[in-house]
Amino acid sequence: MLRYLTAGESHGPQLTAIVSGVPAGLTLRAKEIDHDLRRRQGGYGRGGRMKIEADRVRIVSGVRHGRTLGSPITLILENKDWRNWEAIMSPEPLEATAQAELDSEPALGEPRGEGPRREITRPRPGHADLAGAQKFAQTDARNVLERASARATAAQVAVGAVCKRLLAEFGMRVISHVVNLGGIPADAAGLSYETIAERAEASSVRVADPAVERAMMELIDACKREGDTVGGIFEVIVTGVPVGLGNVMNWDEKLDGMIGRAIMSMQAIKGVEIGGGFRAAVRRGSEVHDAIYFSDDPGEMPPGHGPTGGFYRRTNNAGGLEGGMTNGEPIVVRVAKKPISTLMRPIPSVDLATRQPADSSKERSDVCALPAAAVIGEALVAYAVAWAFLEKFGGDSLAEVRRNYEGYVRSLSARAPAEPRPAGQT
Repeated sequence: MLRYLTAGESHGPQLTAIVSGVPAGLTLRAKEIDHDLRRRQGGYGRGGRMKIEADRVRIVSGVRHGRTLGSPITLILENKDWRNWEAIMSPEPLEATAQAELDSEPALGEPRGEGPRREITRPRPGHADLAGAQKFAQTDARNVLERASARATAAQVAVGAVCKRLLAEFGMRVISHVVNLGGIPADAAGLSYETIAERAEASSVRVADPAVERAMMELIDACKREGDTVGGIFEVIVTGVPVGLGNVMNWDEKLDGMIGRAIMSMQAIKGVEIGGGFRAAVRRGSEVHDAIYFSDDPGEMPPGHGPTGGFYRRTNNAGGLEGGMTNGEPIVVRVAKKPISTLMRPIPSVDLATRQPADSSKERSDVCALPAAAVIGEALVAYAVAWAFLEKFGGDSLAEVRRNYEGYVRSLSARAPAEPRPAGQT
């Protein structure tokens, strides 16, 4: 069973991820994970933290000589900003002298602290500050926000890179692009998946539509001048997926449910749709459901199609999922990300200690992290698909998984023998 666990605070010494269930024999290099970590740190509108961190993974277990062992894989990402926060985030009790020093001087590159231990007592609307402080009986919201920070997504991207490496062994690819930033839509209609991926990688706002890139950047600049933030919508696409991943028989094994859960675990996500999504809800069934065709000629399969034994669709309003299972068409997931909760201009709040009105706290933040969110979305969708893939084809080694997979693909093309009818039936 594929699963992962992450740990670490935003300004702690490191982020840690442990991934279990990856079969032995999978080729895995740190540089492959580092590639996605760099992609996560890019994008127009990022803040000062990206100038400090240069994420590089350390693989400390589960891999030997470039191949997985079948044991849990431990991934470590060091926080370079830790040197500025070592005393503030220390797990040891603070002595009085050290406390006085912390109260008098801010950490390098940070605004001056707000009370003892740089406490956060003025919760930010839209963030986990207030609800978390109340839930965990804290008077200092920093004890919540350090874990709630989007910095934690770096560990998820590392996990997703491992999952993408597994999926690639079986012809699957995960890509993403921004389809709307702050109300400015991008048009990728008619573009091949390869073109979408290439253009998104080359774009500072991760769009496949060059005509709107400048307008999006100008909107981000305007928000920055105004001390505001902006969100938008991105899309994740998985190609080459075989039919039959996920399960219709039990609610918690449906792949679209798993994808929704994974995506909604990301900070600032407020909506997920599969394929036609909400647009399908306002159209008639005859306009929504994807007609089924069959051909023995692989050349007739639409782009991005996975193994199905010859069945295919000419449209993909279902987004590659029917009944909680893949149908062989590309998986298409669209995700709505709200604007970042930390603004450089104040929002009305209430002080946790005094219960008096106050302006919300300010922390170093991005203006727009939508391009980065798309990369994180790739990782989370990759994990969900890899989970379903191993649930169906799993084995202790990659060779065993491959035998299971190839046997299933062959069975899809085999015509089922006609069952004999009972006497008297026609």
